Amino acid sequence: MKCQRKKTGFSLVEVLIATLLVGVSMVALLAANGASSMVNGAGADLSTAEFLVEQIREWTTVLAVVDPQGGTTTFGLEEPNLVNADDIDDLDGQTFSPPVSAGGNPLAQFPSFSQQVVVENVSATDFTEVVGDHSSMIVRLTVSVSQNNNTIATASWIRARY
Repeated sequence: MKCQRKKTGFSLVEVLIATLLVGVSMVALLAANGASSMVNGAGADLSTAEFLVEQIREWTTVLAVVDPQGGTTTFGLEEPNLVNADDIDDLDGQTFSPPVSAGGNPLAQFPSFSQQVVVENVSATDFTEVVGDHSSMIVRLTVSVSQNNNTIATASWIRARY
């Protein structure tokens, strides 16, 4: 009678296949971790950009739609600097780098970000139609936030002069 030995352990082929599978799974995990880090960074940048849009929105809520002293005679900045900004159209065409807070103060902790503001009079019946300066009681503000010259967020809102 022939004596059969019971086979124990793994063959060399089985060990190589297991090693290959572990290696492939480790590479996949590292790639997923890298992608997750990139998405997390982009999410943080988007959150910062939205925060900076809201800073301009809050600033404009306390500003008059037209100049309290000059009325509709001037569209744009009446003063030599924005420290004395007293109406929304003072912000037209302004770029803030570093960005500014809701009080117009520089936010030096965001040096790679900037805010661009556009103020336009729009038709009362069609908010997409731009009309002449002060020819409408409705203004549209558009704020774009960029990081290193790449636009991350843009928002528009309407204010009325009543």
